[in-house]
Parts: sequence; C-alpha cells; structure tokens
Amino acid sequence: MAVDYTVIVVYLAGMLAMGWWGMRRAKSKSDFLVAGRRLGPTMYSGTMAAIVLGGASTIGGVGLGYQYGLSGAWMVFTIGLGLLALSLFFSARIARLKVYTVSEMLDLRYGGRAGVISGLVMWAYTLMLAVTSTIAYATIFDVLFDMNRTVAIVLGGSIVVAYSTLGGMWSITLTDMVQFVVKTIGVLLLLLPIAVVKAGGFSEMKAQLPTEYFDPLGIGGETIFTYVLIYTFGMLIGQDIWQRVFTAGSDRTAKWGGTVAGTYCLVYALAGAVIGTAAKVLYPKLTSPDDAFATIVKDELPMGVRGLVLAAALAAVMSTSSGALIACATVANNDIWSRLRGAVRKEGPEGADHDEVKGNRVFILVMGIAVICTAIAIDNVVEALTVAYNLLVGGLLVPILGGLLWKRGTAQGALAAVAVGGLAVVGLMAGYGILANEPVYYGLLASLAVYVIVSLATPATDAAVLAAWRERLAGRGSGPAAELKEESVTR
Repeated sequence: MAVDYTVIVVYLAGMLAMGWWGMRRAKSKSDFLVAGRRLGPTMYSGTMAAIVLGGASTIGGVGLGYQYGLSGAWMVFTIGLGLLALSLFFSARIARLKVYTVSEMLDLRYGGRAGVISGLVMWAYTLMLAVTSTIAYATIFDVLFDMNRTVAIVLGGSIVVAYSTLGGMWSITLTDMVQFVVKTIGVLLLLLPIAVVKAGGFSEMKAQLPTEYFDPLGIGGETIFTYVLIYTFGMLIGQDIWQRVFTAGSDRTAKWGGTVAGTYCLVYALAGAVIGTAAKVLYPKLTSPDDAFATIVKDELPMGVRGLVLAAALAAVMSTSSGALIACATVANNDIWSRLRGAVRKEGPEGADHDEVKGNRVFILVMGIAVICTAIAIDNVVEALTVAYNLLVGGLLVPILGGLLWKRGTAQGALAAVAVGGLAVVGLMAGYGILANEPVYYGLLASLAVYVIVSLATPATDAAVLAAWRERLAGRGSGPAAELKEESVTR
C-alpha cells in the first residue's frame, strides 16, 4: 500500500497548496464568496460537477447499483436532471441578480422581509449537508489506514476547513477543478472498465444476476418519484448550488457550462450503477451495499491505481463538503448574524471590504469546527441527509420558485410557506419516520397551498419592489458599486 499512501498524501498536500494559492486571489468579498463572479465555461463546468457529485453520489451511487442494478443510477440521475433544469431555465436570471445568498434573492423579490426565516432553514440544510459529507471521511480513511472514526473525521474535515478558510471560493474552485479531473480519471476511466472486465463483461453479469438488475425501472416508481422531488427540485434551490451559479462570468457560462456539468452527472450516474452491478457479481454477499465501492477498490485494483481511485472518492467528498461549508458560513454571516445585529450590508471602501473577507474567514472556521463536532456525534448519514433535503424542499421550494415564476406572490405568502412547510416536514418526520416519503409530499403540498392562499388574501407586492426586481433580473440593477467596478475592470 506504500504507493497508494503516497498518492493520497500528495493529493491532500496539493489541496492545501491550492488553498494557500487561492488566498492570494481573495482580496474582496466578491472574490472570497463567489470567486469574483468571473469563472469561464471550463472552470465553471468542472467545479459545478464537482460539488453536486459528492460522496453520496460516488459511494452511495455504487451501493445502489449493488443493491438494485442499473436502476440504482436514478438517485444521481435525478441530481443531473435538476442541474440541467437549473442551468437551462433559471441560471442566467439567478446570475444576473448579483447577490450572495438565496435569502437575498427572496428579499429582493418580496421587499426585504423573508431573509432571517429563510436563512435559518437554508443554514440548517447546508450544515447537515456539510456534516454528511464530513462523515464520509471515516469510510475512506478506514479503508486506507484502518483509522479510528473520530480521527478520520477530524483529519479530513480539518483539511477542508483549512483550504476553505484560506482562500474562500477561489481556493474551493481551484481544488474542485483538481477534484473533478481526479474523479473523472479515477471513476470513469479506471474503475468503471476494470470493474466490468473483472466481472466477466456485460454478458457474464447478465448471466449471473436476476433480470431485474437490468430493468431501468427496477428500483420502483415511487422511489424514482421521491428522488425527483427531493434531488431534482433540491438542485434548483440549494444555497450551495446557487453560490456556484453566482461565480459564472456571464449568462452564457451559467447556462451552457451548467448544462455540460448536468450531462456529465448523467454519465456519472450510469457509471456508478454499472460499477455496483459488477461488484454484485464479484461479491454477492456483502454486509452492506455501501461497502461495495471500498471492497472492489481494495481487492480488484492494482497498486497505484487503487490510490488514485481512493483519491477520487476523497475528491468527491471534499468537493461537496467544501461547497456546503462555504454556503453554510455565507448564510450564517450574511443572512442571520448581520441581520440579527442590525448591520447594513453595504460595500464600503477597500479597507472595509478587506474586513469583510476577514469576517467571512472567521465564519468558515467556526462553522467548520461545528460541522466536525456534529459529524463526530452523528452516525446515520442517510437520515441526516434526508432531514436536510426535506427541510430545503418542504420549506423553501415554493417561495423561491413562486418568486421567480408568479408575480402575484407576496412576502406574507412566502413567509407563511416557509414556516408551514418547514414545520409540517418536521412534524411529519416525527410521526411517519425520518426516512418516510410522506413528510416531503405533504409538507410541500401544505407549503404550496398556504403560499397561494395567503398571497391572494394579502395586498400585491409593491410595484416599485417588482420594478426593481425586474431590473435586477434583466441585469440592469444597481449591484454593490465596488463589486460592479471590480467586475467591469476584470472583464
């Protein structure tokens, strides 16, 4: 394993080096939180694909392939569909808003009264997303070094917190590009063909496994529908995803770069399912489907290649973890802390802007420590991730999409939808169970009903607010002066 260890150590050291290099570019709030809003198509596509394809998509996607065959691709496939929908229909308008958080978008659309409550819901979602990614380090480091779970979480989490704190979104963007390349080589170009060959090829796989393993709908229609509801719609509204949209240098980059990333996700989904199906042929009696990835990597790959593929798994986890962490810190600082203390968020002179970079660094560090501690305390990754997405979709989907698509929606309707949808989801999870489908179904319906009824029963949004909103959507609004000046110089 010495060669494999060397590959992993070099990879981790490279992540820290990228963080240090990114720190030199993070000179303003815009640089630190959204990479100066100037990423080109190649870097935007790579980093967007990296953040949405995390440990759940890699280790979990292979596990679903092991359990259900080719239909196990549906979870990651619906993530790709969500990213395609976001990119083709909404990303250009989102990028033109020139905001930093989803809650700021809601404030612009509804007149400044939806921020704190929506910020709390989004903060809970991003925190749990970061926690679930951090927990995954334990699985990978256990395969690599037979390491204690707590030590593995602290080690992996500390590396992500370090490079994220140093350079913010610039460091995360640079590391994500490396992680995207490593994942592509490790999973698509190496593990996929090797796994199929080791299993005897597709003809042998079909001979060894039941026919339902090759049924595209074998996982079940209800499960597919739930995946669409949670993951496809979740891609449309998550702060971690929107914050990457904000990094696009142009509308075209946001639209077509995201489309390329979404298409890549569809390919990655099928690859994970095929690898899991091959693992079922090779190891038919694994204790847990989630062990399939680590087992096939450990037992079937040659020296050096094994280290690269495990680095790919680390890359998948780190990209999602760092993206969720900066999103969590951004929401905590911009949408909760600054509002609670009554600060007026304005770009000031260069010194004040530099102070904001320091403040955001502190929030990333504090949130990172909180994420590591929470990850140590929680055992069930699936339950934590389900709670996160149920809160996100049940509480925020309706007011966000309603604000983008329905001009009659009001602030009162949005606030009611967030409160009722969020509380309904929590209450129904307590009654039906965290992993049940009913909480998100009924919570979403309750949120929609309340949004429509309250919006129609209250005065329409002020015409001046809607006019300003339309100006921002068209890219003609007056964003922060310093940021606009910086962008005009950069472009």
